[in-house]
Amino acid sequence: MKLIGLLFRMITKTISLVVILTIVLACLYIGYKGNQPMAVPQAPMGMTYFEFIQDRVEAAKVVRPARCGWGMFLSLAALGPVYSAVYTDVALHPDGFWAKVTAPDPDIPVGVQNASWLDVPGIWWGVVERLSWTMLGKSNAGCHFRPVASQQ
Repeated sequence: MKLIGLLFRMITKTISLVVILTIVLACLYIGYKGNQPMAVPQAPMGMTYFEFIQDRVEAAKVVRPARCGWGMFLSLAALGPVYSAVYTDVALHPDGFWAKVTAPDPDIPVGVQNASWLDVPGIWWGVVERLSWTMLGKSNAGCHFRPVASQQ
């Protein structure tokens, strides 16, 4: 009985360690990539993702009605993780289930179906940047953010 308890504790600790390590590594990766210039062609040259988000926060402060600007951020926070995961899967597996049930979208990368598993985080980050630009950087009829400020 003690052996089973010891084995169970060891498995629980191992799983906990893997989860914590995954979260820490994901945060470090996002921190690193968020400080690199964005790969979105429409973004001002040299603008990082974090600078883009700061610019959009400032733009949201002056949108009338104010709930529209913050609603776009809420939409990005709620839907962004789901869309980025689905769009990355669609890009990697163009004949898979998600590709069959997902509408075509210019934010879905093309030509990456044979990518190595080491390339997947970069593909995913590219999707995050494009989705963020689509939701917060482009002008849309429902919410009129000012244009993205150029970097000085």
